[in-house]
Amino acid sequence: MTRITLINGDGIGPEISDAVVKIIEAAGVKIDWDIQSAGADVIEKEGTPLPERVINSIKANKVALKAPVTTPIGKGFRSVNVQLRKSLDLYANLRPCKNLPNVKTKFDNVDIVVVRENTEDLYAGIERQVDENTAESIKVITRKASERICKFAFDYAEKNNRNEVCVVTKANIMKLSDGLFLDCYRKVSQSYPQIKKREILVDNLCMQLVQNPSQFDVLVLPNLYGDIVSDLCAGLIGGLGVAQGANIGSDYAVFEPVHGSAPDIKGRNKANPMALLLSAVEMLKYIGENMFAAKIEKALYKTLSQGKCTCDLGGNLTTEKFRDAIIENLSIL
Repeated sequence: MTRITLINGDGIGPEISDAVVKIIEAAGVKIDWDIQSAGADVIEKEGTPLPERVINSIKANKVALKAPVTTPIGKGFRSVNVQLRKSLDLYANLRPCKNLPNVKTKFDNVDIVVVRENTEDLYAGIERQVDENTAESIKVITRKASERICKFAFDYAEKNNRNEVCVVTKANIMKLSDGLFLDCYRKVSQSYPQIKKREILVDNLCMQLVQNPSQFDVLVLPNLYGDIVSDLCAGLIGGLGVAQGANIGSDYAVFEPVHGSAPDIKGRNKANPMALLLSAVEMLKYIGENMFAAKIEKALYKTLSQGKCTCDLGGNLTTEKFRDAIIENLSIL
């Protein structure tokens, strides 16, 4: 039995994590959940939204499934996600974006994987106030971080039978920083002769994604571009409510949905657990439970094909009824 940290989050986190755990159990996966609370609900008691016990649990178990966690506004607390990535060196942000049955979108045949460098670039937030009228942000790109994220992208493509890895930069303008990232991509790509290579500027990519997204396969990007483009790709498949995600490092991995904690619908039994469920499916693949991952994904797709979904996708099912519909389809697979 595999022991996995479960961060059940706050807001809608406990509701959707409970639904996902029940679906995984119904599929027959044997997991010993190490349940850890984090977020706004633990601040008063423990003085931080991310207690050290949560980090220690992930370090012990190596893998975590994380529901949404609120970062308080104006309280001086650092983002829980940013802190997790830094504490565990989760250098790769993985965002598969694929059309889902019966989820209406502008395009069909979207199947893009965004691989985002997770530790540096402008997104690291290294800033200073030069004077009262001028602020400065520092863009740091290193060879070590760039080479390992490009290798991650090519390894993922190779393992998952992907045909192409496209690097995204603005190297025509930022010739040194983005130029270094591009140079690292070119160097790493030489070790993968069977995978097609492609280079594109980030502005051109955004234009082409909203015109013909099916032309793209795996994208590898520096941190800030990756943050923006991954949300754009989520919009191509139905929005953040159906977008899965993972933060992966050399030693640890945290799987989580992209959306927030939605405190406005907390406790109303209407939250959609699908993004967390798809993140859990990716987690099962990561730990080698590919048969169970495929079984759950098939049951989810069948449920959506039957027109059964929560209100955010135009349906009328509660969180619990949507969960039960997936479990019913699991039982007949």
